[in-house]
Order: sequence, then structure tokens, then C-alpha cells
Amino acid sequence: MTVHQQDLNLTRGMLFGNEMSFKTFFDDMFPRLYRFVLVRVNGLESTAEEIAQATLCAVVQKLSSYRGEASLFTWICTFARHEISHHMKKHGRASVSLTEDSPEIRAALESLASTAPDAELEQNELSRLVYVALDHLNPKYREVLTWKYLDGLSVNEIAMRLEAGPKSVESTLTRARNSFRDGFSSLLNPSASGRYVHE
Repeated sequence: MTVHQQDLNLTRGMLFGNEMSFKTFFDDMFPRLYRFVLVRVNGLESTAEEIAQATLCAVVQKLSSYRGEASLFTWICTFARHEISHHMKKHGRASVSLTEDSPEIRAALESLASTAPDAELEQNELSRLVYVALDHLNPKYREVLTWKYLDGLSVNEIAMRLEAGPKSVESTLTRARNSFRDGFSSLLNPSASGRYVHE
């Protein structure tokens, strides 16, 4: 059974009022959604919690429109992006732009969600390409991205390692994300760049 079919079964259970389906939905989705929102609202925990809750409430009201064309979490994230944008504009703040928000990376991440046996090779290849892109980055960019996204370090922790200020680290992360995005996009669509990147 694919992830999307499991998601469809879960939403159908909720539509029929199954309490266990609702519990599974909130237990699984809220922590993931909270992490998704948190990084996009500059680490404001109360804001992230508020937006995550508002998003899930909106999603529950629209469950009947879910068709399983994307994973349930990906579908929920479209609601979250709307809630984030609305909240940040209302309070005069700017949301964070991340590498994984680009259409190419979002498509790759959606592909990684599949657990179907015939998708295993594609999943392994996408994972490999992520590391290929990292390996071809400027060493400093590779280091900060690894610390941030693979090791889970905060900006302040990275700043301490580099003996630099948080704003300097954020600037470096932005440049590193842009560099990674460009490299990874060319790996996903080599015909657009006119060349292949090999290990």
C-alpha cells in the first residue's frame, strides 16, 4: 500500500467520524507541521504552534477535497503556507525562504514520500543526488548546511562553532541554500543546464 493510499484511508476514516483516525492524524501531523512552520516563522514557538493549530483546523474542514494526488502532509503544507503568509503579513513580518520551498526541491521531497517498491530506486537516487550536490559545494557552505539540516544545530550553535555572529551565519546559510538549490536543480533537470554532474 502506498503512502498516498494510506493517507486516503486515514482521511476517509476521519470523514466517517472514526476517533482513532483523528487521533492518528493529529499525533502524526502536528509535530511535523509544527517543525515545518517553526523554521519559516524565524523560530517563534508560540507563533508556530498557533499557525499549526489553525492549519489543522482548516484542513479538517476541507478533508473531503483531498484526492491523494500528493501525500497528505504535502497537501497540509499548502494550507500552512497560506496561514504563514497571512499571519506574517498581518503582523508586518517576513517569513523565511528555504531551499526546500522551491518547486524542484518540493517535487523531489514529495517523491521521497513514496514507499512503493518500484519507487525504491528513485528514492535512493534522489538521496544520492542530495549528497552529490552537497559534495560539490564550497566547503564552508557544505559545512554549515550539514550542521543545520543534517546535524540539526541551531543558528546560535553554528555561530559558536564558527566564532561568528548569528546574522553572519544566517547570511552564509542563505548563500549556501541558494548554491545548493542551483546545483540540485541542475542535477534533477540536466537538460536545462546542458550538462550532467558526476561523482
